[in-house]
Amino acid sequence: MGVRADSLFLTAANLILPTSILIFATAFFPYKPFLPGLAKYEDTRYGAPPEAPFDKVIFMVVDALRSDFVYSEKSGFKFTQSLISSGAAIPFTAHATSPTITMPRVKAITTGSIPSFLDVILNFAESDTTSTLAHQDTWLAQLKAKEGGKLVMYGDDTWLKLFPDTFSRADGTSSFFVSVSGACGNPRVCRAVELRHQWQDFTEVDNNVTRHVPGELLNSDWNAMIMHYLGLDHIGHKAGPNSPNMIPKQIEMDGIVQQIYEAIEGETHLENALFVLAGDHGMNDGGNHGGSAPGETSPALVFISPKLKMITPGVECPTTPSQDFDYYTKVEQSDIAPTLAGLLGFPVPLNNLGVFIPDLLQFWDKGVDRAQLLLGNARQINTIVKATFPSSDFEHDPSVFLSACTGLSTGDELACDWKRILQIVAAYNEEFIADVGLNHLLEFCRKAQDVMSSTASNYDVSRLIIGCSIASVSVVLTLLSMMRSLSKPNSTGVFFALYVLLYGIMMFASSYVEEEQHFWYWATSAWFFYLFIYRSRKKEQESFALHPALMLLICVRIMRRWNQTGQKYAGAPDIVHSDFLNNPLMLWSLIGATYLATTLRLSRQVARSVSESEDDSENGISEAHKLIGALVMMPLGFTAFLFKLGFTAKDAPELVEGMTSALLDWVDSLSLVAISRAIFWGIGGSLLWLTINEWRKSRARKGARGSGSLAASLFDFLSLFLITQTRAQNIPLYLLFRAMLFFLAHLGLTPTQITLSTLVLSHVSFFALGNSNAISSIDLSNAYNGVSGYNVLAVGFMLFASNWAGPIYWASYGTLLLSVHDSDIAEASQTHEQQDKKIKSWVAAERQQLHSLAVATSTPNKNEKVGENASGEERLFFNHLALLTLFTATGLLAVQVACTVLRTHLFIWTVFSPKYLYAMAWGLAFHLGINVGWGSVVWWVGRW
Repeated sequence: MGVRADSLFLTAANLILPTSILIFATAFFPYKPFLPGLAKYEDTRYGAPPEAPFDKVIFMVVDALRSDFVYSEKSGFKFTQSLISSGAAIPFTAHATSPTITMPRVKAITTGSIPSFLDVILNFAESDTTSTLAHQDTWLAQLKAKEGGKLVMYGDDTWLKLFPDTFSRADGTSSFFVSVSGACGNPRVCRAVELRHQWQDFTEVDNNVTRHVPGELLNSDWNAMIMHYLGLDHIGHKAGPNSPNMIPKQIEMDGIVQQIYEAIEGETHLENALFVLAGDHGMNDGGNHGGSAPGETSPALVFISPKLKMITPGVECPTTPSQDFDYYTKVEQSDIAPTLAGLLGFPVPLNNLGVFIPDLLQFWDKGVDRAQLLLGNARQINTIVKATFPSSDFEHDPSVFLSACTGLSTGDELACDWKRILQIVAAYNEEFIADVGLNHLLEFCRKAQDVMSSTASNYDVSRLIIGCSIASVSVVLTLLSMMRSLSKPNSTGVFFALYVLLYGIMMFASSYVEEEQHFWYWATSAWFFYLFIYRSRKKEQESFALHPALMLLICVRIMRRWNQTGQKYAGAPDIVHSDFLNNPLMLWSLIGATYLATTLRLSRQVARSVSESEDDSENGISEAHKLIGALVMMPLGFTAFLFKLGFTAKDAPELVEGMTSALLDWVDSLSLVAISRAIFWGIGGSLLWLTINEWRKSRARKGARGSGSLAASLFDFLSLFLITQTRAQNIPLYLLFRAMLFFLAHLGLTPTQITLSTLVLSHVSFFALGNSNAISSIDLSNAYNGVSGYNVLAVGFMLFASNWAGPIYWASYGTLLLSVHDSDIAEASQTHEQQDKKIKSWVAAERQQLHSLAVATSTPNKNEKVGENASGEERLFFNHLALLTLFTATGLLAVQVACTVLRTHLFIWTVFSPKYLYAMAWGLAFHLGINVGWGSVVWWVGRW
C-alpha cells in the first residue's frame, strides 16, 4: 500500500467525520412535533367552565432562583417569607428537568411541555428565530386571545425571541450580551460603562426592569405583566451561591415582591391579580446550571395574592428541606401552565403535559368544578398520549367493565386508565365524581406526565445507525492508513490502544461521563510515570528527583487541584477559590509574570525576524535588534495586561482590591471593546509582518530549508491570544504550561510519544481550566471580547477559543514539538548532546536514532524512501494526524453507540446528550479545526 493510498484513506476518514456527526445529531436531537392553534373549551355534561378567581397575572421570574434562596433561614426574602407564614402566599419547589437553562425552561413554563434538548444550542444562538413559540399554544397566547388581552414584558429578551409580536410594551435585556450603551431612555440607568458578557453586571441589568414596574402597576390596560430578572444568576455564575453579593440581591428582589404585593392590596384594578414568583432553574454549588444536580433542578415557585388567605392559613417559613433542596410540596415546572389556565379562566394549552396543582383547587367550593378542571386537563393530556401510542385503544366501550389495569404495555395501561375514567364519568353521579373521581383524574394525569416526560424522543433509529456506521468507516479508514505503523508495535502504541479502549468503555457509564476529568488526570499521571521508567532505562540519571517526567507529574498534580469540576465535587475547595490565589497581590503578580514571559518571547521573535543573521540563536541576535523587538512588543503585552485588569475590575472587583483608586478609575474609563480590538489587531498585524518577512527570507534562500522560526512565532502569538481569552484566575496556569513545555523538551520523546503526550495534555488542560461535560460549565465571560454587538460567527469563535484554550495550546505545541523549532527544544537538544558524551557509545547511538525520528532532521536525506519510519517530516506529521484521527473517530463512535443503546436511559438527557454535544465540539471544531486545519498551517510554516 503506497503513500498516496494512505493519504487518501486518512483524508476520507476526516472528511466523513462531519457527515457522521451531523446525521447522528439530526436523528438524536430532533424538533418535537407540536399541535398548532389554540385550545378551546370542550362541551361537557357539567356545563360552562367554572368561574376563574383571577383576571390578571403578574409573572416575576428571578433567573436561577434556587428554592433555598427563598425558603431557608439564610434567605434575603424576608417579606416573601412573611406572606407564606400569613397565608397570602403558597410555596412550592418546582422541579425543572434538564437542560436547566433559560430557553427550554421558559418553554416548559409557558407551554407545559417538555422542551427539546436542541434548545440548549438555540439558547446560545441569540439570533435564532426557529425556536419561536409564535405558532404554539401557550398561556400567553391564550391571555392575549381573550377580549381586551394585552401583555407587557421587561427583562430577559429570551421572551421576545420566543414570543415575537406578542407584547404591547416591552424592554428586553440580553442574558448573554449586556450593553447599556444603546437607547434606553434613562440616563441614570444607562451609565457610560460597557458590560460585555453574561454575568458582568449585577445591578443595572435589574434596574432596567424595575424602573418600569411603578408605572405599569398604575396601568390597567394589561392582563399579563412578565418580568425576568437576571442579576442573581449573574452573581451565581461569577462567584457562586455563597457570594457576598447574593443576599443583597435577594433583599432587592424581595423589595420588588413587596412593592407589587402592596400595589395589589391598594389598587382597585389589581384586586383580582395573581402574582407568581418563580425561578426558571436553580444553580449548583459552583453557581452554574445546565445539568441535573439537585440545586440546578430545584427553583422556587410562589403563588401570591391576598385571596389565598381564604384557602390556606399559611405554613411555617423559613423552614428546612425534606431532602437536598426540596422545600414544601414539590411540583413539576410544567404544572404552572394548566394551573394558570384554571386560575385565569382559559383552556389548558394544547401541548401541555403539566397537571393542575391540587393545592389551588380549594378556590372552588363545588367538587364538580374541581372535577371539571381536572377532566379538562386529563382530556388535553390524553390527546398527546393517544398521538404517542397510536396502536393502543383509547375508545371507551360501555359494555366492558374495567377493574384493574396491570400487566399491560405502557400505552395499553394508559389507555385502560383513561377508559376507567370515562367509565366513572359516565356511570356515577356528580358527588361521587367530585370525591372519588378527583383521585382517579389526578392519578391518570400524573402517570401520563411521568410516562410522557421519560418517553424517548422521536428518534430516527435508522439515521442513528447510519451515523454510527459512518463513524465506524472513519475508524477503519484511519486504521488502513496506519497499516505500516501498526506492523511495528511498541509500548507507546500499547498505551495509546489502552487509552482508546478504556475511553470507549467509559462512555457507557453515566457516572464516568460526568466525572471524565478523573480518567484524564489518572491517564496523564500514568503516562508520565511510564515516561519516567522509559527514559530511566535509556540513560543514567544523576538525580531522579529532578527527572523531567517526575517534574511533569508534579505539574499535573497542581493542574488537578486548580479547578474542581464535574458533578460530584463541583464547588469543593480548589486553588482558584483559595486565599492564596484570591489575594490580589499574589494573583496579579502571577498574571503579570505570565504576560511578561509571553511578551519577552514575542520580543525575541521580532528581534530574530528583523535580524539578517542566519544564526537564530540568542548569540546571533544583536542588542539593537533585541531593543527593537522589545519596543515593538512591550506595548502589545502591556495593552493585553491592561485589558485583563479592566475586564476583571468590572467582572470581579474583589480581585482588584488594594489597587490604587486612581488606577482603577483610569482603567474603568477605558473602552474594553476598543482595547481588546487593539490587541487582536496588534496580534494580527504583527503576524502578517512576520509572515511577509519570513516569506521574503525563504525566497532569498532559493529553496533551502529555513529555521522554521515562524512556527514558533505563531505559537507565541497564539499564547497571547489564548491568555486574553482566559479568566484571570486561570491565567497563572500558563506559567505552569510553559514549565511543562520545558520538561517535555528535555525528555527526548519519539514522535508517537509526542502525539500521545499532547493528546492527554489537551484533555487534562480542558478540565483543569474548569470545564466538564455539563452544559453548566460553559464559560461565556470572554465570548464577547472585542464584539460590540451580537455576531454569531465572532461570538461562536470566541466562545470556542475561551473554553478550549488549553487544548488549543497543547495541540499547537504538539505540532511545534514535532518540528523541534521551539527555542526550549533547541536548548534541550544541546543539553542532550552534552550529556551523550558521558554515556556509552551504543546508548548515544540509540538516542541519536530516537532524536532523529523526533526532529525529522532539518536537512533530510533526499535518497531516503518516502514512507520509511524515519523518512522525513511529511510522514511524521501524517502519523501524528492519523493517531489523533483514530482517537477522535473511536471516541465519537463510542459516544454515538452509547447514546443509541442507552436512548431510553434515565440519564439520556442529563448526561449522555450533553456529552454528545461536547463530542461534536471536540470532533468538528477541535479535531478538524485545530488538529487538522491549524496544525497543518503550523507544520507548513515550520518548514520555511
